[in-house]
Amino acid sequence: MSTIDYIRNYLLRIRAGEIRSLPTILGLVVIALIFQSQNPNFLTARNFVNLIVQMAGYTVIAIGVVYVLLVGEIDLSIGYVSAVAAVFMVLQLQEPPGWPWYAAVSVALLLAAGIGILHGIIITAFQVPSFIVSLAALIAWNGTVLLLVGTSGTVIIQNNVIVGIANHFLDPGWGWAVAIFTTTAFAIYQIQHWIVRRRQGIVELPGIIVFLRILVLGGLAGGVVFICNQDRGVPFVGVLLLILLTGFTILAAKTRFGRYVYAIGDNKIAARRAGIDVKRVLVLVFMISSLMAGAGGIVLASRLRSVDTAAGGGNLLLNSIAAAVIGGTSLFGGSGRVSSVLLGALVIASVENGMGLLRLDAGVQFIITGFVLLLAVLVDAVSRQNRRQSISS
Repeated sequence: MSTIDYIRNYLLRIRAGEIRSLPTILGLVVIALIFQSQNPNFLTARNFVNLIVQMAGYTVIAIGVVYVLLVGEIDLSIGYVSAVAAVFMVLQLQEPPGWPWYAAVSVALLLAAGIGILHGIIITAFQVPSFIVSLAALIAWNGTVLLLVGTSGTVIIQNNVIVGIANHFLDPGWGWAVAIFTTTAFAIYQIQHWIVRRRQGIVELPGIIVFLRILVLGGLAGGVVFICNQDRGVPFVGVLLLILLTGFTILAAKTRFGRYVYAIGDNKIAARRAGIDVKRVLVLVFMISSLMAGAGGIVLASRLRSVDTAAGGGNLLLNSIAAAVIGGTSLFGGSGRVSSVLLGALVIASVENGMGLLRLDAGVQFIITGFVLLLAVLVDAVSRQNRRQSISS
């Protein structure tokens, strides 16, 4: 395939509704221009580092949300599941003599995963809609958080390792090392994949497109590190995000389990007739959702250096689901990519951060965030209709 043919096919796919992350990227540009025009502090190195830390918790939770949406389900309990894991971890660190940080984190994540398995078993065994089960779980786990925290109201995290998850920043040299390693690993994968496909005689990307992909990623990685080093450095939690996004992207795109997830989202009945153990996959999906909710809760607790009775509430659920949907994951199932969560979370964090800089009222912030989410859903619905019309024609 020549470069011209690739560009022509790309434009045809856009016209057919396969727009993927394009609206999100355009939306980010518009958001940046609007908030920078209203407050010159928006596009500064310090605020950029703040954005990475601010979006980290939403992004981690949204990774699990993507898997649930891909199978055409919903999980409303993620906010308070994240709080249960975080509160449990903090309490174990506090209890004399106190657990080691790695034991507290590990058990908290296992607890979150167990909660997800419980949700999945109830949904699959009794054929109860996931909306109802997760709504009931939301209420129950909210009560659990209140009981765990008790009358103290707030529990301070005194473990430096846990606090450092969201409050430690890499030295400039380590930041550049991460950028170089990431770009090199991506380049090796892209080139090997291109060579293998070419030897198999499969129509593949033009070499110039592969080179441009590597160049763009390298430029983005280098730009992020350069900007962060103008302030406190690359946040450690940003590296953690990169690892989680890479791992769960590979799980969804390159494994049999991932193919089963997409197949169930496309057509659950057809997937069952094809021999896929739908119930087992659904239980694992809800386990992943709760596991990532627990991990996100730990990140959020680290950022705030404490947990309290309000943990898991507020707009955490809205922002986590919005990050997945705005990133391009369809609410109708079967369509979306884990890596795109990063863009969706960046949109949510940018809107939230920009409105904070402008000191807008909480009510106005909720209205604007809801409008952004509605717009993303409408774009998904329109693109889905265009794809159906393109296929039928």
